[in-house]
Amino acid sequence: MSATVGPAPPEVVRALAPDGTLRAAINFGNPILANRHPATGEPVGVSVDLARELARRLGVKVELVQFSAAGKVVEAVSANEVAIAFVAIDPERAVTTVYTAPYVVIEGAYLVREGSPLRANEEVDRDGTRVAAAKGSAYDLYLSRELKNAKIVHATTSQAVTDTFIAQKLDVAAGVKQQLQMDAARIPGLRLLPGRFMAINQAMGTPRPRAVAGDYLKAFVEEMKASGFVAASLVRHGIQGAAVAPAAAKP
Repeated sequence: MSATVGPAPPEVVRALAPDGTLRAAINFGNPILANRHPATGEPVGVSVDLARELARRLGVKVELVQFSAAGKVVEAVSANEVAIAFVAIDPERAVTTVYTAPYVVIEGAYLVREGSPLRANEEVDRDGTRVAAAKGSAYDLYLSRELKNAKIVHATTSQAVTDTFIAQKLDVAAGVKQQLQMDAARIPGLRLLPGRFMAINQAMGTPRPRAVAGDYLKAFVEEMKASGFVAASLVRHGIQGAAVAPAAAKP
């Protein structure tokens, strides 16, 4: 188990909460990270728990800045409008974001109709295949690099991917496996292709102008994994399809 992270240095508190409030981006576009409480509508989930715990350790208030899609979160980070965000690691985003190591790993999967001839992930990248993906999501960025023949058609959010796939009579829907499983449960005649097309490493990030806080955030995430905080949060919120990420390699 990692050593307990000590009190945050003053420069870290100033970087993350200069006015005494930690502005944390919460993305409802990924149901593994955040959802709304069915009774109160309040944000709940592992990212919410981590944001609250970080604010407690910094000795500041927390403001949960809510977004419906990862692309909007990335825009807020790029504009330095939030102090922390919970986003998938991607080389394009690293230009504006300082990442921790991952705290959870989730799977990117494909959804097709029951009658589709596609049976394996490797069969998707063919001429004429149209794939629905949420614009700016981690899997959109990945597929934009990896797919050489198939065409990506963008949906506005992850929740809208399957509906876009159906409405536009596309061939494949790409997304977080848990979201696609929920979609397949509510819409008859759909199936997931076996396995995954990518592992999505979810990390905590902070805007580059706040990079002085990077080392503290990295140590915080390692403690949250090693202490069981992340695992307990996933269980408490009934999240399946996500695994606690392994400890970061020693530098």
